[in-house]
Amino acid sequence: MTACVAIDRTSYHTWDMRMLLTLLILVAAACLPGPASAFELEEALKEQHVQYQADAEYRVVQSDGMTLSQAIESVRRKTGGKVVSAETRVQGGREVHHIKVLTTDGKVKTHKVNGRRR
Repeated sequence: MTACVAIDRTSYHTWDMRMLLTLLILVAAACLPGPASAFELEEALKEQHVQYQADAEYRVVQSDGMTLSQAIESVRRKTGGKVVSAETRVQGGREVHHIKVLTTDGKVKTHKVNGRRR
């Protein structure tokens, strides 16, 4: 007994398919966002989140700048809220005090106060 196998002779355009697939991969890679630093991602998330949006930033400019404790007291007096946390970061050769305050409506807002030059 002899078995017959039918072979479809339709040509597959493999070269065209490879080019199309390569083109799709290149377009997808071009649409992807570039790498971002962890700091940029954190700042972007904070901007989107309501509790981190500050209505007004208090920036105090003095010749010698403020210490962290002076900045905390200044922000506490101006806002009337409860200070949750405070830290000092160096940005552009200057200390910047980031002070988080719990407002009376239950939101946490971050205020920035310029400190001393470095």
